[in-house]
Amino acid sequence: MPRVARIKSKSKIYHIMIRGINQQNIFSVDEDDEKFIAILSKYHKKSEYEIYAYCLMGNHVHLLIKEGREALSHAMKRIGTSYVSWYNWQYHRKGHLFQDRYKSEPVEDDAYFLTVLRYIHQNPLKAGLTDDIASYQWSSYNEYVNQPKIVNIEFALKMSHQERDKAIERFERFNHEPNNDQCLEMPTKRETLSDKEVRHLVLSKYHIELATLQNTPTIIQDKVLIYLKELDGCSLRQVSRLTGFTVNKIFRV
Repeated sequence: MPRVARIKSKSKIYHIMIRGINQQNIFSVDEDDEKFIAILSKYHKKSEYEIYAYCLMGNHVHLLIKEGREALSHAMKRIGTSYVSWYNWQYHRKGHLFQDRYKSEPVEDDAYFLTVLRYIHQNPLKAGLTDDIASYQWSSYNEYVNQPKIVNIEFALKMSHQERDKAIERFERFNHEPNNDQCLEMPTKRETLSDKEVRHLVLSKYHIELATLQNTPTIIQDKVLIYLKELDGCSLRQVSRLTGFTVNKIFRV
């Protein structure tokens, strides 16, 4: 089937979502998140796009971005190619990392801009990754309330108030408001398993306590790790935390 042409934004502002192929993780350790943000910063200077919000979510990314000197499709290709190249080198893998093309929607007015901004910052909260969006490390929320790094915070803050302190106060209040916002929804394939559930599944299947896995023969270790990697709702970070093996070790099994 031919690809559907993207809807062009008159404002040149878009909500972008990039997701991992088969919903696999594209960020496994903090170094991955740091690298992706560094790449956003690098091409921000080259492509002259403006970033208004971002959130890195394990198996997908949300961006609120304005097209700059070059077409956004070219900028996104630079970002994707650079990150995939680094990720494949880092984890000794080959092939695709992202699912198809990035998804996008135009953002044409201030009201929807603020809706998308809040939606992006509340992603970790709604996914159950945090109880407070201010404590989530890999979103742009704290660039607004503390110190901007790669985000243009002035555009959004001036929509709230001309005085910086009052604008930030309103920004915080708005971004914490409960809502039913839906913007480029990420399809849900699985629910996250608790540590207790993961330990119970391994104990039932292999009669092994995960905390003792490092003391078992390598062939058993590999069987259990492969099982956990393919287990819906269980992340590499979680497996690393429960077993004591590094993410790289788990990834390579």
